[in-house]
Amino acid sequence: MRVEDFDYDLPPDRIAQVPSADRTASRLLVLYRDSGRMEHRHFRDLVDYAVPGDALILNDTRVIPARLLGVKAGGGGQVECLLLRRDDPEQDPDLWRVLVKPGRRVHPGHRLVFGDGALEAEVLDTTEEGGRLVRFRYTGDWEDLLKRLGEMPLPPYIKERRADSGRYQTVYARVPGSVAAPTAGLHFTEELLEQLRDRGMEVGTITLHVGLGTFRPVQVARVEEHHIHAEYFRIPSETAELVSRVRERGGRIWAVGTTVCRALESAALQGWGPREGWTDLFIYPGFSFRVVDRLITNFHLPKSTLLMLVSALAGREQILGAYQEAIEKGYRFFSFGDAMLITTES
Repeated sequence: MRVEDFDYDLPPDRIAQVPSADRTASRLLVLYRDSGRMEHRHFRDLVDYAVPGDALILNDTRVIPARLLGVKAGGGGQVECLLLRRDDPEQDPDLWRVLVKPGRRVHPGHRLVFGDGALEAEVLDTTEEGGRLVRFRYTGDWEDLLKRLGEMPLPPYIKERRADSGRYQTVYARVPGSVAAPTAGLHFTEELLEQLRDRGMEVGTITLHVGLGTFRPVQVARVEEHHIHAEYFRIPSETAELVSRVRERGGRIWAVGTTVCRALESAALQGWGPREGWTDLFIYPGFSFRVVDRLITNFHLPKSTLLMLVSALAGREQILGAYQEAIEKGYRFFSFGDAMLITTES
């Protein structure tokens, strides 16, 4: 399967630079994957599609201010450091995998300084993903220091760096650890979630910390040759039980975003139940979904793994056709853009 088969032309002005003032005012393209029929609504209209007895699963990860700006010790110039994940959270919480710019000038043995010396990092090694392994040194509380010195790592296609960082969090974000938001969840408000509950839907959460894969384009010619970097995920017992209960009575599972989809399908492949660990599951056409019936998602970049995932659920030609219609009708794309509901007629 060729990566080129997942390409499409997107006018630059269709890339959303700022989020909608009202989360639920985003547009919603509803695609019926079994018939190909489409409807054009707004996200607040999601309640019209709610089915009593179905379950809506959210990702409660929280984006951390993972972008640090500093200098090399000894007058070596400015550096940018992007936190990816702790290398050994239990035994050595100050040991991190990071990306650095300019990478060619940062080598093992170098020392990086942030915030006038409030935070330092010793570069220990290079990593297989092209980053660096560093150990941070500081005094005080790590979370407080990061809030003070770090910035939200907005995607490179967002040029409006003044964007409100609070809008790059979901209203239910709880567990710190992501370097990018699970963007499908940005459209929800507490009021909308309550309306869905009032319609008889049950709501559960998983955690998947969005990592390096979000920033890395596919660089091979064949889809099957690409490998996704592992990301931490957790499915608590109450969510595992909720999914089992809903499926046993014939209800459907709605995944809010590709992160939820990957977490649920990863757990299913391992034998359904509570899970905590790492997943590098790459979903592309030909994949057999075991848990997810319906998917709420944003519009994704050309030739991206996320576009391949939604194509696995709804079909490549059908997805690209829906994207073309969205472009023609003025939908906004990517992280701060509009949303899709991939569903079925029955």
